[in-house]
Amino acid sequence: MPEHGGITRRSLLAAGAAAAAAELARPYTALAALTKPSRPVLTERYLAALSPHGVTLELDGAADLLGVQWRSPERPSIQLRFRTGSGRWTRWVSATGCLQAHRERSLEGGEGGVGAPVWTGGATVVQLRSTPAASDVRLHAVDVSAGLGARRRALLEMPLAAGALAHAGPLLQAGPGQPPIIARHVWARGGCHPSVAPEYGAVKLAFVHHTENPNGYPPGEVPAMLRAIYAFHRYVNGWDDIGYNFVIDLYGRIWEARAGGIDEPVTGAQAGGYNLVSTGVAVLGTFMSVPISRAAQGALERLLAWKLSLHGVPASGHVEVSVNPAGASYSRYPANAHVSLPRVAGHRDGDSTDCPGNVLYGELKKIRARVSEMAGRVAVATLAASQPPSPQPTQEPQAPSGETVLLSGSLSYRAEPMPLPVAGAPILIQARSVADRGQIVHERTLAQLLTDANGDWSLSVSVTPAAKGGGVTLRVLCPGGAGLPVTVSEPLHLAGAVALTPAAPPASPQPSPQAVAPPAA
Repeated sequence: MPEHGGITRRSLLAAGAAAAAAELARPYTALAALTKPSRPVLTERYLAALSPHGVTLELDGAADLLGVQWRSPERPSIQLRFRTGSGRWTRWVSATGCLQAHRERSLEGGEGGVGAPVWTGGATVVQLRSTPAASDVRLHAVDVSAGLGARRRALLEMPLAAGALAHAGPLLQAGPGQPPIIARHVWARGGCHPSVAPEYGAVKLAFVHHTENPNGYPPGEVPAMLRAIYAFHRYVNGWDDIGYNFVIDLYGRIWEARAGGIDEPVTGAQAGGYNLVSTGVAVLGTFMSVPISRAAQGALERLLAWKLSLHGVPASGHVEVSVNPAGASYSRYPANAHVSLPRVAGHRDGDSTDCPGNVLYGELKKIRARVSEMAGRVAVATLAASQPPSPQPTQEPQAPSGETVLLSGSLSYRAEPMPLPVAGAPILIQARSVADRGQIVHERTLAQLLTDANGDWSLSVSVTPAAKGGGVTLRVLCPGGAGLPVTVSEPLHLAGAVALTPAAPPASPQPSPQAVAPPAA
């Protein structure tokens, strides 16, 4: 299927191979190779059949990441290993254990499977084997180091990379507080752009993943690892962007992955059948037989406690979701089935995969308990739109330029058996703007209100019809304070431009929230 601008995956791979050959043929010093970021180069080798006896391949150049694609059988067990710079072979790792979770754009041919890519850091010789034998196998290689090998390049770049890494914003202290999240541009380095603007859904649960990478990587390699995973997801899987919303490394650093805003319900490509209702966090490494590091587990718990609290979601218990037909082929359940999943789920809870590995999956019960303890009291903000009641004779007529819409909602604490309303709490009505295909996201405050004695609020706005496909997306933000948690509502899209209408007199003697001037930007 053609990509945007008429570029196909096949032509892109061919162009990538030519670029790689030109780059490797050009003499350069190590320092000269570091003067500017290298764009990912993808190459593909057709292997036909792959048997249990395996095959040894010498690659055309240094490959920082490798992944396999096959046509049949549906779920072979393909393993690979590679020779390191010291001449030793790594252990065998699965290249199919974490089958890819969602196909946003169909690949050419569209059949068979694609495995999770494996990080090598610059391998030149690789061995592969498959049980049972697999047919029509392709080996995809990604070079993000201009032929140097990412491990070698990271060592050379260390003196140039000193200093604190920039953090993503905004800062919203939900739950136990927002952990430091390294901004996407730190690893993207001016490239790795999404193909289109992001889609937004809702956050009802979080999926925990691993990436099937070997575990022993130095900290300086992580940006290159993310660029390589992005390239594989974008150009081999045909996705719009890197699949995960967040990535956590061995050293406990949290990275912003998919573009669209860390505080937004960005639809990822990480859990087929559930992407519209979840957020996805991947831990770099493979955890079938070893646990994640203490630093990574602490970061995972802090991130989940913050992200779920921000969207008004508890870490404990289950939630019922419906399997989206678009990703049902990856799900353990049929399309449109109503499935009860843990609020903090392993990838395998929803999809047919071994992810996030046996050991990490076994730790999720303890992680849920810890996240729930850290999150504390969770608040829920709601937002809805409806037609207001007919105006009273004393009210001024509405301007003819737009249709009057009544925005309303509530703020409450999650509690059993009934939610507890939060009275007198500040509420911000915000409109989202997105630029540069989701790499720039801003929430503009339109109005500020206070909830009434029942935790409710309402506001009349004028909606002017927009061109087809246009409109505005709104959300409610409770900015917290004085023990009140920060929380955001699910987004609401209106097909038009929004303007405030003159405040109407209250219809009853009950106190009614009133719009006040929005805070300074």
